[in-house]
Amino acid sequence: MITPPMRYLLLALFLILPVAALRAAAVTPPPNIVLIVSDDQLWSDYGFMGHPVVQTPNLDRLAKESLTFKRGYDVSSLCCPSLATMITGQYPHAHKVTSNDPPIPAGMTPREFNTSPAFDAGRDVMSRHLASAGTLPTMLKQKGYLSLQTGKWWLKSYTNGGFTHGMTKGGRHGDVGLEIGRKTMQPIYDFITEARTAKKPFLVWYAPMMPHDPHTPPERLLAKYREKTPSLPVAKYWAMIEWFDETCGELIKHIDDAGLKENTIFVYLSDNGWITHPVTGRFDAKSKQSQYDGGLRTPIMVRWPGKVKPAMSPDLAQAIDLVPTLLTAAGIAPAKNLPGLNLLDPVAVAARKTIYGECFTHNFVDLEVPASSLRWRWMIDGQMKLIVPDKTNQPKDGVELYNLATDPTEEKNLAAAEPAKVKSLTAKLDAWWKP
Repeated sequence: MITPPMRYLLLALFLILPVAALRAAAVTPPPNIVLIVSDDQLWSDYGFMGHPVVQTPNLDRLAKESLTFKRGYDVSSLCCPSLATMITGQYPHAHKVTSNDPPIPAGMTPREFNTSPAFDAGRDVMSRHLASAGTLPTMLKQKGYLSLQTGKWWLKSYTNGGFTHGMTKGGRHGDVGLEIGRKTMQPIYDFITEARTAKKPFLVWYAPMMPHDPHTPPERLLAKYREKTPSLPVAKYWAMIEWFDETCGELIKHIDDAGLKENTIFVYLSDNGWITHPVTGRFDAKSKQSQYDGGLRTPIMVRWPGKVKPAMSPDLAQAIDLVPTLLTAAGIAPAKNLPGLNLLDPVAVAARKTIYGECFTHNFVDLEVPASSLRWRWMIDGQMKLIVPDKTNQPKDGVELYNLATDPTEEKNLAAAEPAKVKSLTAKLDAWWKP
């Protein structure tokens, strides 16, 4: 039996507990966010992904402390559109930043174009597309976030991405911002100090031009790999990966040593893949700019101690998931037009069996018409991968179908042998986006 005194006590608790919960929520700051973006790195070129030679001790440790998706993917295999998707949460055909550079006018060489007013005007259009799509730094401002851009940035000033702080002033893919990692980490440390002094949550965009060429690693690292491959270009690339790993370790240590570990989310992925040609040192055919996993696949990690349980997930994850994941973690409801998932929602992630993507020409064909620059659409359904070429830009290509479980390097095209599977998957691909 509930006596009158007990009734009064229960009523008091009913009134007091919600207030206490609200006060607790009010004093709990939103998490800091550090986004690490590798530049031109094959999905398998990590210790924790099984590479027999490359050493990545810091990223291996981060993977063990994170919810790590080994089957992560970008949506495109080219730097600029890939990065634009990470920061907008939209597919390239939606945010319209499909390519690295504007269209080259007839009769003008690429070198002439890159220093022309037309080039600058085209980049202005690209920047407007990004702003119209909306960016993560802009969205986070409603929670008081300060945000810092460092490293690769294609869309002129860092302010075009909504960042409050930044290094890139307008150069083609980063100008002074490209000093981060290769020359210094100090701008990040100074920014974190400023944000803490202001008692503001922060977002750090750490996207160094590493291991991206030029492959100029310190000799102490190159010496480790010279005798482990007959190809000097491959040795340089491997050494660049370990150099990049060292910088990631420095950044993680700085955050952890500052007492920020428990309330900082680290997210890691690469912008696109890279396979070093053993003779030329350039990227091989089935990597960067291609429709294959060598250009599209990347591990994706999310570390948030005490909030996210470390695990190696077998589920599919994609760069398009970053914005909804981080907005939700910051206490912001993602816009309904964002197609990605919250990677911290295990039910939603496990239920998704299909992801989609698209690859475009290096230079735009038409800045206002995404389909004009399309090369391939692709999708993964379970372990089956379908690639459909654009008839205009890839007229000699045929449809491709691969079983990634048995053929991870996509050597055996099953399209001719499995026409029913091609038909059913093409219908799903067309329902997603048919230009």
